[in-house]
Amino acid sequence: MKLSKVPKLNPEDLTERETLLWQLIRELREKVGELTDEIARLKGEKEKPKIKPSRLEAKEKDSPPEADEASETSGEKNSDSQEKKKRAGSAKRKKTLELPIHEIKVIEPLQEIPTGSEFKGYQDYTVQELLIKPHNIRYRLARWKTPTGEYLKGKLPEAVGKMGHFGPILKSYLLYQYHHCHVTQPLLLTMMEDWGIDISSGQLNRILVEDKEKYHTEKQDILQVGLSVSTYINTDDTGARHQGVNSYCTHIGNEWFAWFETTPRKNRINFLELLQGEKTNYVLTNEALTYMAKQKLPKKLRHPLSLSINRVFKDKDEWSDYLTQLGFIKPHHIKTATEGALLGALIRSGLNADLGIMSDGAGQFRLLEHALCWVHAERLINRLIPLTEAQRQAVETVQDQLWDFYQELKTYKTFTEQQQQQHKARLQKRFDQIFTQTTLFETLNQVLKRLYRRKTELLKVLDRPDLPLHNNASEQDIREFVTKRKISGSTRSEAGRRCRDTFASLKKTCRKLGVSFWEYLKDRVSGNNAIPTLGTLIANKAIESQCPLAENISLCLA
Repeated sequence: MKLSKVPKLNPEDLTERETLLWQLIRELREKVGELTDEIARLKGEKEKPKIKPSRLEAKEKDSPPEADEASETSGEKNSDSQEKKKRAGSAKRKKTLELPIHEIKVIEPLQEIPTGSEFKGYQDYTVQELLIKPHNIRYRLARWKTPTGEYLKGKLPEAVGKMGHFGPILKSYLLYQYHHCHVTQPLLLTMMEDWGIDISSGQLNRILVEDKEKYHTEKQDILQVGLSVSTYINTDDTGARHQGVNSYCTHIGNEWFAWFETTPRKNRINFLELLQGEKTNYVLTNEALTYMAKQKLPKKLRHPLSLSINRVFKDKDEWSDYLTQLGFIKPHHIKTATEGALLGALIRSGLNADLGIMSDGAGQFRLLEHALCWVHAERLINRLIPLTEAQRQAVETVQDQLWDFYQELKTYKTFTEQQQQQHKARLQKRFDQIFTQTTLFETLNQVLKRLYRRKTELLKVLDRPDLPLHNNASEQDIREFVTKRKISGSTRSEAGRRCRDTFASLKKTCRKLGVSFWEYLKDRVSGNNAIPTLGTLIANKAIESQCPLAENISLCLA
C-alpha cells in the first residue's frame, strides 16, 4: 500500500508548532520507508538503495579567480605547475628492471647478419607470467630385507609427514584464496578439479578450518602485544550470524594491528572480557571500586566489596557465588560490579589505565579515556531534513562551522606542546560557541545540545594529541569482515567461526605491518617460521615510532 502524497505547503505560512508536526511527518515517512525496505529484504526481495555521501571530508578550496586568469594569459608553464597537474600515479618508471628473471630467451634477427656487422648488445623486453599446473611428487620408500630377516625402509621427511597428501604451496594457496580473496569452498573445489587436483570437499574443509591452533595462538598474541604497546585503540562492531543466531563481531586495533572476535552479545561486560583475552578473571582493585562509584552503585553494596580489596576471582562462577553471598540481587547492580571487577583485572594485568578508546559512541566502548568520533558526530547533523530554505541554510552553516573546527583540531595535533597550550583555551571556547548557539531550526538545536553533552569526548584530543579524530580506521578494517560475511554468509561450526576471526585478524595485521599475507601463509604452513611472529613485529613498530610505553615493549620482546 502506497502512502498518500503529502500536499505541498508553504513553510512560511506555518506556525512553529505546525512546522514541528511537519518535520515529524517527514521523519515518520522516512522510517516507514526504512521498515518497508527491511520487510522486502526479509522476503528475499531487493530494497531501495540509499547511498548518501558524507560531507565531513574536506572540500577542495577553489583557486582564486586571479590565479585562473593568470594561468590562462600566461604563455609559460614551469615544470612545477606541470608536475602538479599530472594525474596521480602517471609518472613512468622502469618497473621490470628489478624483477627477478626466471628464464631468458635470446632472439636473433630473422635476416642474415652481414659480414663485418658489430654486435651492440640486447634490447630487453620482459614478460611477467604465472605458472599454474599440478606438481605431484611420489616418494618411493625403498624396502630392504637383511640377511637376519629384518626389514629396512626409507622414512618420509618430517615436513612431508606433517603435510599429508597435500603440499605446503597448495595448502597456502587454498588458505589465501579463501581468507584473502573470499573465494567460497564450492568455487575452490571447482577450481581444483579444473586444474587436475584430486581433492574432496571434506579434505578441502579440513585444510581450511582444522588444526589451526598455532594461528589462533598468534592471533591472541596480537591482541596482548597490541594493547601493551599502544596508547590508544580504535574499536567497532558489526553483526555476524553464527549457527543461525544473531551474533556480533567486535574489532579492536589501531595503525599496527587488527583483531576480530565474534560473540553472542555486545555490551560492556563482553568488551571487557574481550580485552582480557582467552582467560577471564575478576579483581577488586581501587580502580574497580572507583568505577562502581562513578556508575552509582549504592554505597551499602560497595562497602562489603571494599573489604576484599585486591582479591582475585579466577572465573565467572567464583565471582557470581561471591556476589550472591553479599546479597547482590538486582541485575543492574550485578552488571555494574562485574564491569568494575573486569576493569580492575585488566589494569592489574598491565593494561594502560590511560588507554585511549576511539569509537562511534556506543555505550559498551565508553571506558577509560574514551574519545568520540567526529565523523559520527557530524552524521547526526547530516541526517536532518530541513523543511525551509532558512532551515537548510542553518544546517549548512553549522556543518561548515563544524568542519572548519575539525580542521583546526587537525592542525592542533601537529603543534608543539607549547603551541598546544596557547591554543587549547581558544578551541574550547570555539567549541562552546558552535554547540551552544540557537538557530531557527529546533531539531538542529536539539542535536547541538546532544553533542555538547559529549564535549569531553569530542575534545579529548586537546589533552591527548596522539588520539585520532575519527574512527575510520576501525570501520575500514571491519568492512573486510562484512565483505566476507556477505559472500560466505554465517558460520555453522565453532571451528569455522574461530578461523574466520583469526585469519581476518592475521590478514589485516600483516597488511598494517607491511608483510605479504601470501608470504606469511607460505612461511607458517611450511613450518619454516622465518617471518617473526606478528606480535614481535608490532613491538618493533612501536620502537620505531618511539612509543612511550618502552617498558612494556621490552617485556613483549623478552
